[in-house]
Amino acid sequence: MFQLKESTLTLVDRLAEALDEQGISYCQWKGHRKRDRWAKGEGDIDLLVDRAHVERFTGVLCRLRFKQALAPVERQIPSTATYYGFDPEVNRFINIHVHQQILFGHYLTMNYHLPIERPILESAVGGSSFRPFRTPTPEFELIVFVIRMILGFSLRASIHHGQAAWSIAAQDELAYLRARANPIELAEVLQQQLPFIGAAFFQTCMLSLRSDCSVWKRLSLKQRMHSRLKSHTRRSQLGDFSWRVWCCIINKVRQFLFRRPTRNKLASGGKIIALIGGDGAGKSTAVDELHGWLSTSFNTMKFHLGKPPRSLMTLTVAVARRGGLLLVSRLFNKTRKISAVADRNAPIFPGYLLLLRSVCIARDRYRLYVKARRFATNGGLVICDRYPTPQIRSMDGPNISRLVGSQQFNRLTDILLTKEAKYYQQIMPPDLPIVLRVDPEIAVRRKTDEDADYVRSRSLEVWELDLAESGALVVDADRPKADVLSDLQSIIWSEL
Repeated sequence: MFQLKESTLTLVDRLAEALDEQGISYCQWKGHRKRDRWAKGEGDIDLLVDRAHVERFTGVLCRLRFKQALAPVERQIPSTATYYGFDPEVNRFINIHVHQQILFGHYLTMNYHLPIERPILESAVGGSSFRPFRTPTPEFELIVFVIRMILGFSLRASIHHGQAAWSIAAQDELAYLRARANPIELAEVLQQQLPFIGAAFFQTCMLSLRSDCSVWKRLSLKQRMHSRLKSHTRRSQLGDFSWRVWCCIINKVRQFLFRRPTRNKLASGGKIIALIGGDGAGKSTAVDELHGWLSTSFNTMKFHLGKPPRSLMTLTVAVARRGGLLLVSRLFNKTRKISAVADRNAPIFPGYLLLLRSVCIARDRYRLYVKARRFATNGGLVICDRYPTPQIRSMDGPNISRLVGSQQFNRLTDILLTKEAKYYQQIMPPDLPIVLRVDPEIAVRRKTDEDADYVRSRSLEVWELDLAESGALVVDADRPKADVLSDLQSIIWSEL
């Protein structure tokens, strides 16, 4: 049985300790005052890493079960990698951006490069309880912050939200950094490392971050800053603007076509995760919870293969069968008898329409499986309920052989049986099968809206099933929902 390991340190603390133990040259070059947000699992962490230490750095991330994620192609930034770790302490993802160059600008393009990585890394000092990661000296922090704020100014946002909305967020951090930075050392750093910016112009930019500065002055300073950094941009201003527009168009098209926002994909590829269990095991609830958990950061979809969307052919057969039963009931008044025969595999032949309906259901499940498999192959994560499992015969598998008695096969029933079996044969096992094992009597108490014997028999089949050879992981679903979900999250994250 899978057991969740307890830890007294948060994932952020463990990462900072491991980086120091390995002697890795790195620092957190922005966003130093977000510790309160990390405690809630919010925000991201931007770490600048010495290129010579990147391999060791990623090794630390792997040991702490961080996973590399890929943004959509048009939003991928050179020299920057994104990793996610799951921290059960806060039940949230921790997002790490690993930078080998200092790039900033609009989040879609990161068009500006500040070529001072080496001196920033050499100036970095150890962290504290408030700032767990190594950070540059206050002078470098202040320089990076002011330049980012100037280039991040948006005329549209300022007009829409007002001047105060843009500046209030910067006031506290600006005051904090100015109080810590030495003016003489600040001027020396600017002269030695960024002479094309200059101390006088930097002071003007810093003063413009006050709330009483006009919008037009900020806009002018943004243009002047661009001119001074022009030789350190990835694209021209027009090219950068055009690329941002193109990224927005692509994102809107994706949302229109797929009806969902674009998220990151895991660099290791997608997976189909199937929750297997009888009635009362909590599969549907777990699928919803896991989908909500993963979809906050990754391309994720959920599928119910037990109840796939019905195709036109399935609907036609169902209507025809219902109409035939209704006609028979009116003529012979035997509706209950016929329904019982069809559903309970009585010796009387159930009828070809019911067999054809089984084939149609198999086809619908196969088509939904194809959709899920394609999504996973393209890097998405799929959470499945009622995934067809050959070892479980009472749910979501081939049905014709159970409906037709052993002495009632003919050429047509053989054709339908073969066709149904072919669809199920093409549904390969899931990448990560997880069995929710619940005591049949507990399942009966949970599933009060179903017949007790029906629930007991379906749960008993899973309870007695041995799926060890198939690689399935077993979770004890007798426990409270929160404990089961915690184990599921840990299992899934370790297997992705």
